[in-house]
Amino acid sequence: MANLRDVRLRMRAIEQTLQVTKAMNLISTAKLRKGRRVLADTEPFFKRIQKSMWDILSGAENVESEFFGRKQKDRPRTAILAVTSDKGLAGGYNADIFRTVNDLAAAQDNPVLILIGAIGGRYFAHTPYRVLENFSLRSRLPEVEDAKEIADYLISHYLWGMLDEVYIVYTHMYSAVRLLPTVRQILPLRAEEIQAELERTGNQKREELPFEYLPSEAAVFDALVPLYIKGIIYGSLVESYASEQNARMSAMDEASKNAEDMLAGLRLHYNRTRQAGITLEVSEIISGAEALEE
Repeated sequence: MANLRDVRLRMRAIEQTLQVTKAMNLISTAKLRKGRRVLADTEPFFKRIQKSMWDILSGAENVESEFFGRKQKDRPRTAILAVTSDKGLAGGYNADIFRTVNDLAAAQDNPVLILIGAIGGRYFAHTPYRVLENFSLRSRLPEVEDAKEIADYLISHYLWGMLDEVYIVYTHMYSAVRLLPTVRQILPLRAEEIQAELERTGNQKREELPFEYLPSEAAVFDALVPLYIKGIIYGSLVESYASEQNARMSAMDEASKNAEDMLAGLRLHYNRTRQAGITLEVSEIISGAEALEE
């Protein structure tokens, strides 16, 4: 009986865990759909900003701006913006980001970290890399204002000369089963990379644009750059949010399957043990009855 009582307790605990994993699976599925929908709605706006930037670069003879870089230092300070989650139970989502950030930081002479997410803050606090700032979205869907706050922080530090390069590391969801950490340079800008990305999306380079920029090409360009960087960060945040929900959904689905397998095994063991106990009791009753008759 004691053995059966222990089995029943284990079965009850697994059933409660199964309810939690299934609920988290449903919640992550709903958040994933919302995140992908928001990204699809806002992406055309930021693509238009990117196209306008390239139009200026193509039509102007020479756009001088600090956003294209400055005199190279002996040991340039590189900032790595790492996008992690505020909660766990997302499979290898955060571990892949940690590995990518460590590899990128190891390749730099003077790296510093700017973190997004509580999980990243707890992990990198035990690494030798210096953390400048740690932003938190509190596990909610990122908003444009969140991206603006982070973009203003990066741009101000870059223009002050405190940062020479800025990279962002986030998770791109190519498909439901393919989540890959992605590294992208934010600052300084690379005109070739902007054009290459536009060509990947079907936009072609336009020459001899009959545009007139007031007060100047550089002034208009410098006004567009913060919007462009905000768009990159916002897209990366939403992409990471969707990837996190997809990873958590997959992890909870796998956990639910494991719980169901364990529960099935315990039920089989419980029924066999209970049947064996009943058979033993019946045998003892029969033996006792026969002994009394004799």
